[in-house]
Amino acid sequence: MTWLITGGAGYIGAHVVRAMTGAGERTVVYDDLSTGVAARVPDAVPLVRGSTLDGELLARTLAGHEVTGVVHLAAKKQVGESVERPLHYYRENVEGLRVLLDAVTAAGVPSFVFSSSAAVYGAPDVDVVTEDTPCVPISPYGETKLAGEWLVRATGRATGLSTAALRYFNVAGAARPELADTGVFNLVPMIFERLTEGAAPRVFGDDYPTPDGTCVRDYIHVVDLAEAHVAAARALRSTPGHALTLNIGRGKGVSVREMIDRVAAVTGHDRPPTITARRPGDPARVVASADRAATLLAWKATHDLQDMITSAWEGWLRLHPEAARR
Repeated sequence: MTWLITGGAGYIGAHVVRAMTGAGERTVVYDDLSTGVAARVPDAVPLVRGSTLDGELLARTLAGHEVTGVVHLAAKKQVGESVERPLHYYRENVEGLRVLLDAVTAAGVPSFVFSSSAAVYGAPDVDVVTEDTPCVPISPYGETKLAGEWLVRATGRATGLSTAALRYFNVAGAARPELADTGVFNLVPMIFERLTEGAAPRVFGDDYPTPDGTCVRDYIHVVDLAEAHVAAARALRSTPGHALTLNIGRGKGVSVREMIDRVAAVTGHDRPPTITARRPGDPARVVASADRAATLLAWKATHDLQDMITSAWEGWLRLHPEAARR
């Protein structure tokens, strides 16, 4: 098979490409390079620069590379930005997906893996989130991911397309320093940025109903996440007609304060955090049950929090060598 990886020059996408090729799968990357980095794509992997809104280019790419499966990661993903620019997010994330699915079904591609998010759950009032937990997203970004799941699932029912929607929890770490996350939108790089500036890490609220008062999240190493895509792709190939929806996490909660302490231990930068007001919409606790993925994909996360922080810090130092001198 040949798998088209949309967004394959991005942080997560580049790891998925390497996991797929490492498993013996042929891959083609499709990316508009608005946030992706062409240098992340291996030399042996073709790179097509284009938007998922370009149906003609998608059709030519699918036919020209004889694509038999798609892993769709290309999307806008900043929650705050989605609140400010909801039309942009719906256009890129939902209309882009619709155009892609139109091209996929016209080309007769049989398998489709969709990059979803724990943001579909919103602020769940449960200790552990299962795939059956009600989805009540609280941001336009989360709405677009839930709408994407609906669109993928409906297309599968109507056409026979085998589908998998993977709901990512909080992704961190890197396989190699050059593949590290270059954005500063998630907690770990946000802590790194503050430490690099010589400033104290920020904690948005310490009065939540959690053991230490700070928000609790489930973190997963990007390498484990990439391996989940390989497992999902192979499951779709072996069982046509699948319609999977799966949480991809570790099932272990880590508080913001604990993460700051763990980062301090790895980096040697130990600054007491600054406590600020809660951010609107931040749930107290979002931790995954990944039992369904373990059962249906024979997949389980193997990297721990130490692996995530250490590998992420190595990548950060590659981009910000001055951080080592503080």
